[in-house]
Amino acid sequence: MNLEKLHHVAIIASDYQRSKYFYVNQLGFEIIRENYRPQRQDYKLDLKMGNCELELFGIPNSPPRPSYPEACGLRHLAFHVEDIEAAVLELNAKGISTEPVRMDAYTNKKMTFFQDPDGLPLELHE
Repeated sequence: MNLEKLHHVAIIASDYQRSKYFYVNQLGFEIIRENYRPQRQDYKLDLKMGNCELELFGIPNSPPRPSYPEACGLRHLAFHVEDIEAAVLELNAKGISTEPVRMDAYTNKKMTFFQDPDGLPLELHE
């Protein structure tokens, strides 16, 4: 098997329009395609930023994601940025709260966390 790269990550949103706005208008992901799937009565939105793709699903009546205490499964998504302080200022200006910037003890790089509309932890890593 020759796995070359991660193709995409899928996220289920409790409020499709709110999450679509967050990922597209606030974080800057580009819409590749958007489809309503009548057989499932849900939306599937394919998004892209650089080589990273996200699938955003709007599935009615999905149970909430357990976050604290942390549960098995996806822990968080991490995005690389060149200037973490500038990225934090931009997020804060858009009304998105961030944790204090700290140093990653293993990489010695700056990092911080924020959350998507459903509380999914998102990381910025320099």
